[in-house]
Amino acid sequence: MALCSTSEIPQQAFQHWWQQQGDWVEEPNVRRGGESGVQRLLDETGVLYAKKQIGHIYRSLLHPQGRPTVLRERKALQALPSLGVMVPRMIYCGIDYDQQQGWRGLLVTEALEGFENIELWYAQGGREACGEAMHTQLLQLVGATLARMHLGRWQHGCLYAKHIFVRIDGETPQVALLDLEKSRRRLTRLQAAQHDLPQLRRHSPWCDADWQQLLQGYRQIFADGAKGLGTAIA
Repeated sequence: MALCSTSEIPQQAFQHWWQQQGDWVEEPNVRRGGESGVQRLLDETGVLYAKKQIGHIYRSLLHPQGRPTVLRERKALQALPSLGVMVPRMIYCGIDYDQQQGWRGLLVTEALEGFENIELWYAQGGREACGEAMHTQLLQLVGATLARMHLGRWQHGCLYAKHIFVRIDGETPQVALLDLEKSRRRLTRLQAAQHDLPQLRRHSPWCDADWQQLLQGYRQIFADGAKGLGTAIA
C-alpha cells in the first residue's frame, strides 16, 4: 500500500523512492524493534530527505499489531501547517509489507533551506551573530510555535532542542519543527503541553532567563499551557 499527500500513487512509486540512494545523515539505528535512518537525496528540484524504515512500528488501540511510524508522522506534517507551525513539505509517504523484512516505511520531504537545528546554530555562533534582541525574539517565536501546536492538541512526543530548526532571514527569525514520528493528538491541549514542555526543558541548552523568554512567547498564544506545571518549567 502506498500513500501520498495528494493522490493515490502506484506501488512503483514506493520502489522508485526506496531505491534512491544518497549520503546517510542519520545512519540506520535499531529501535522500536526495527531500523530507521535518513538519507540526503539530490533531486532536480533541490535537496530532499528520505526517511527509510524497516520494521519500525507503533502500536495503538486501533492498531494493536503495529503500523509504520511514518504514517503517524505523515498526519502531523499534514496537520501542523494549518495551525501556523512550519514543518518540512512532504513529497511522498508510503508503506509496503515485505515477507522477509516486514513493514517498510518511507517518508520523503523537502529540505528546509537555510535552517539549522538550534543546537548547531548556537555552536556556530548564531546567538552572537544576531545579537541579544534578535535572540530574544527567536526564543519567543519558539515558544509561540509550540503553543500553536499544543492549541491544536498535537504533542510532538520527542521534543528535544535538536528537533527545533531556526533561520534568521534579515530581521525576521523563523522556526520549524522536525522529527515528528512520535507525535500524536491528545484529548486536551493541556495534556500535549504537560508532556512536551518539561521534556524540552530537560533536553535544551537554555539558562533560566532564556527559558523564561521562551515561555513568554508561549503564554502570549496559550497561557494555560504553561500553568500548573511546576517551577521546573514556569
